[in-house]
Amino acid sequence: MKLSVSLLNAEDKNKTTKKINNTEIDYFHIDVMDGKFVSQLSFPLKEIQEISNVSKKPLDIHLMVEDPSLIIEDLKELSNINNITIHIEIDKDINKMLSKIKECGVKRGLAIKPNTDINLLKPYLDNIDIILIMTVEPGYGGQPFIESSVERIKKIKELIEDYNILLEVDGGINDKTIKKISLSDIAVVGSYITTSDNMEERINNLLV
Repeated sequence: MKLSVSLLNAEDKNKTTKKINNTEIDYFHIDVMDGKFVSQLSFPLKEIQEISNVSKKPLDIHLMVEDPSLIIEDLKELSNINNITIHIEIDKDINKMLSKIKECGVKRGLAIKPNTDINLLKPYLDNIDIILIMTVEPGYGGQPFIESSVERIKKIKELIEDYNILLEVDGGINDKTIKKISLSDIAVVGSYITTSDNMEERINNLLV
């Protein structure tokens, strides 16, 4: 399982990035929020560019925004993006957004909230590389893992068994709950790591 570290709750995002650049993590997870799709605002383009400049790891971009199109255009200039993930719940042409992501030359992700019907994913399975399963309500870091997500992950895994799609899980992941998401390919971990005085030790706890 790969590890993507969310910088959302990091007190100093650039400092945190530099501090864990040389650890065994795989990605830095960037939660972009517009204050509309979710109530919070986070990661303006300038801040993403700053993190991109100091990061030695690829960026895992999660767009919690109503209209991803403009942000996708702005992200084109960054060379170290692994994927851009949009939400299935947005009131936009999803396939059009996925095509715009593909034009950037990066992996296409589709995120789904905890209470959204997983069958809504079916029309897009041929056009995505990653499904991001939210195991908390999106918008705030530090929330507890929703226990019913374990069964949900299993069902989505079955849904994509004939597709080459990675499962990413985001929300409430720590050294205890990571054992519950063993079917996933990528774990997004935020507060457990970034609010610790010994981030490298926390990372190593997850990799055991």
